[in-house]
Amino acid sequence: MTKISIAPDDRVFVLTGAGISARAGCLPFARRTGCGGHSIEDVCTTGGVEAESCAGVGVLLGASSDGAKAEPNPAHVALAELEARLGERFFLCTQNVDDLHERAGSVRLVHMHGELTKARCERECGRPPVEDRKVYKSLDEVGRCACGGRLRPHIVFFGEIPLEMERIQDEIQKATLMVVVGTSGSVYPAANFVHWARQRGARTVYVGPEAP
Repeated sequence: MTKISIAPDDRVFVLTGAGISARAGCLPFARRTGCGGHSIEDVCTTGGVEAESCAGVGVLLGASSDGAKAEPNPAHVALAELEARLGERFFLCTQNVDDLHERAGSVRLVHMHGELTKARCERECGRPPVEDRKVYKSLDEVGRCACGGRLRPHIVFFGEIPLEMERIQDEIQKATLMVVVGTSGSVYPAANFVHWARQRGARTVYVGPEAP
């Protein structure tokens, strides 16, 4: 068992990945299948051949299937309890697009790859994302933004810039302890987080079955 010592003045940055959601029954995003059996890399990518026809159809990504069935596991709950104890000294960044952290009670967090339970305008008109847990059978059923643009899943497609990077980098700058849970650090820019934290003198702890 990994034991982590947290001092009274520590600021803790936690990064979670697919491993923590997989233990709860959520299929990692990159292993999903898109339209007509195409890989997610082919479907959910900027300029991809299937991106236009699949934008906004959450069912193709399993948004309401395994995500709705999954429940927060003890790891999600433990992080929420740690946040409750540390308050402003705690920050959680997840690479996952499910809402299991929120359902466990986490508040101080960002989804750097977006959230499958929300949708936003495909025109990027500036209006905030809206909650959307519906299962769509066709593109015609997908709703429209107030500006007229079609809604798309509020996730970061392959080739797009992760969300809230400025805030994430600011929190890394302030962190004295970084805890990485359920991700081996093979996807950038998250793969840089430990390096950035160590450059600032932070201690780092890895929790997971794979070699980081």
